[in-house]
Amino acid sequence: MFYRHFGRFLYKSTLVPTCKLFSTRPTSHLPPLAFAFDIDGVLLRGKTPILATRKAFEMVNGANPFGLKIPYILMTNGGGVSEHERCRSLSTKLGFELQVDQIMQAHTVLRHDWTREDHVLVLGGQRDDMRRVVEGYGFQNVYIPYDVVRWNPAVWPLVYPPSDLNSFTKEVDFGQLEIQAAYVCHDPRNWGLDIQILLDLIRSGGVIGGPQANPEDKEQLLKLFFCNPDLIWRSDFEQPRLGQGAFREAFQGVYKAMHGSPYKGVVQMGKPTEITYSKGRKMLNDQMRLIYGETPETINVYMIGDNPESDIAGANAANWESVLVHTGVYAPGQPRSHNPTYEVYNVEKAVKWAIQREFDRMR
Repeated sequence: MFYRHFGRFLYKSTLVPTCKLFSTRPTSHLPPLAFAFDIDGVLLRGKTPILATRKAFEMVNGANPFGLKIPYILMTNGGGVSEHERCRSLSTKLGFELQVDQIMQAHTVLRHDWTREDHVLVLGGQRDDMRRVVEGYGFQNVYIPYDVVRWNPAVWPLVYPPSDLNSFTKEVDFGQLEIQAAYVCHDPRNWGLDIQILLDLIRSGGVIGGPQANPEDKEQLLKLFFCNPDLIWRSDFEQPRLGQGAFREAFQGVYKAMHGSPYKGVVQMGKPTEITYSKGRKMLNDQMRLIYGETPETINVYMIGDNPESDIAGANAANWESVLVHTGVYAPGQPRSHNPTYEVYNVEKAVKWAIQREFDRMR
């Protein structure tokens, strides 16, 4: 235990590495705010924690003028693994334990209250990783592009499948199977293969190689879900890298070149969409009940992110407070379409400003 300053105040500071099991104690003294943190470019740079992260979470975990733990979630447009696996990985990297229900990835919205189609194609990620994640959400018949390659390698002659293809793929006759929906859950590894298969599914209304469907018939439109709209993201490379949003633009560009207009069956999820922020708000309410046994009538949610087009845009649309940091995608002076409530260098300064702001409002 040690002491540190918070503005004009001096507080005991303990970063307790036990977020897995909160003690529950009903109280009328509840924190007036909650946090949603982006991960890449805010808490981490690649696999390495940003130095300000630890001090930020000391404040969130009680070293603040309220003397209270403040509910929070980690809200990322990343994915590709289960929430349990992401929780274990982040706990190791950040140096303190997280709860699974504090982790919101781009595809987490599929876990609960989602209509699950009978047969779906899932794109993105390594090998069959995304199949296993989506099956964990309750989907029964899940297929991946390499299943299609196993069925008929001529579907994309330029692909060079791994030598153990049969060990992680299903033997399926896609010429007789109707796919009801396709989900791009994580960044595709083979854009050419994945775009080709999506085009084949759309042309036929869900059966690869089947009779051509009318692209204007809404009843025949294949539902195509993209979980992450980010055009770029921040890794440990010096400059931002292309994300799933770039794959969506590539797909739509090819489709438009072939049909004259973008595909109309696309449904976008992830930040900044309303469905993602609504789910985030519910998760924060659940965290408040877990810690304190109740939720206040009103609570100000602060989204701390590095991307004006996703983190800040979504927070503003959801009537959350938004804080833009400079440790990720955004660099000061760049043009942007969405302005934050506040702009600051890093996550420590963002958390300190938000807590002090709410404390001053209550004085």
